[in-house]
Amino acid sequence: LDNGVHEPSKDGFNKDKVYKSFSDIIGGKEGRFRETLLGKRVDYSGRSVIVVGPSLSLHQCGLPREIAIELFQAFLIRDLIRKHFASNTATAKRQIKEREKELIVWEILQEVVQGHPVLLNRAPTLHRLGILAFQPILVEGRAIYLHPLVCKGFNADFDGDQMAVHLPLSLEAQAEARLLMFSHTNLLSPAIGDPICV
Repeated sequence: LDNGVHEPSKDGFNKDKVYKSFSDIIGGKEGRFRETLLGKRVDYSGRSVIVVGPSLSLHQCGLPREIAIELFQAFLIRDLIRKHFASNTATAKRQIKEREKELIVWEILQEVVQGHPVLLNRAPTLHRLGILAFQPILVEGRAIYLHPLVCKGFNADFDGDQMAVHLPLSLEAQAEARLLMFSHTNLLSPAIGDPICV
């Protein structure tokens, strides 16, 4: 399997070309298995560092505006067209791209985010409290703000931990997130019944 030439080839045609073996193509982090077969990109999701947000309620998280505008882009385009601020999708996308000049984009984003929960997940998700729903609050910067009392369920701290954010799309998924996964309704450990917000 390891039939690669580890020094530059000596054929007369291309002296600078280094040949890759079959094992080089499929192995490693950039190999075929890990790059394309095991790892998949997920739409309507993002990832950022978490920082402490003590002024938030237990059911709220601070979502950076730049992440929110990417996550909620489809909803934002729909509302820009529905409220006659844009005539078509291309115009709406251009308004979103020039959002620093178009203040209406931020106002509509605030309305869209208002009633839409997001899911926060910290890997590794070892139990039910590793992924919870929150009501997003738009914040400046690039970090996700999290109330310090919900960190125990995630086994998170604020020394550079990262969390993934996912957007439930369907009305059923949003209702399920509100009823079953909101952080202020999951205050007891499912294993032993002790409070986790201490």
